[in-house]
Amino acid sequence: MQYSVTPIGHVRSCFKEKFAIPRQPALAPAARGVLELLPPFDRPEAVEGLAGVSHVWLLFLFHQALESQPRLRVRPPRLGGNRYLGVFATRATHRPNGIGQSVVRLDGLEPGRLLLSGIDLLDGTPVLDIKPYVPYADSPPGARNAIAEAPPPALAVGWADAARVQAEAHGQRLGEPLAELIEQCLAQDPRPAYQVPAPERRYGVRLWDVEVHWHYPTAHQIRVLDVTAAS
Repeated sequence: MQYSVTPIGHVRSCFKEKFAIPRQPALAPAARGVLELLPPFDRPEAVEGLAGVSHVWLLFLFHQALESQPRLRVRPPRLGGNRYLGVFATRATHRPNGIGQSVVRLDGLEPGRLLLSGIDLLDGTPVLDIKPYVPYADSPPGARNAIAEAPPPALAVGWADAARVQAEAHGQRLGEPLAELIEQCLAQDPRPAYQVPAPERRYGVRLWDVEVHWHYPTAHQIRVLDVTAAS
């Protein structure tokens, strides 16, 4: 038997492309966005009681990674991209039904909108459901995962003088903590784990409406080169 699902809303996110999105939620607290609810869920009755909740689970679709053929094994990026695991032992984007989940901070409610932070969701992500985070049930004592270890130490992020000035100026214009967002995302090292660092190679990503460029002067250091308006 087949089932169909309909989004209840879409996320408007700081992340305009998949590269540099943190691999788990909450790793970049400055990553903010808005969940815009669709009728009839944009009515106040649908979110009654959420004002007393600090975090919510979002069930969503990996809308840019949907696949016609299911995968039984995947290669998680955190494991270097060269080790296979069963799909159900990972949170890889290659899901049987394209469904993902993230626990994100609920910063506020506006008519038809949820204000969110600590997100790891691409702009335009369709959301299928919202569930309140329940601390006593969602963080059971003794929980373990022998595969998903804590992320490696964050890389040091330095700035070219002009780049920092640019980031602060664009952040003021956007009303967003842009410099903090850049540092938090890049410190997680968005490169594929198998890629050998090359100091001369420039990387780039779009956050909000700006382009951020950086390189790796050493294997354990990032230097932001410029932050400019996206073309």
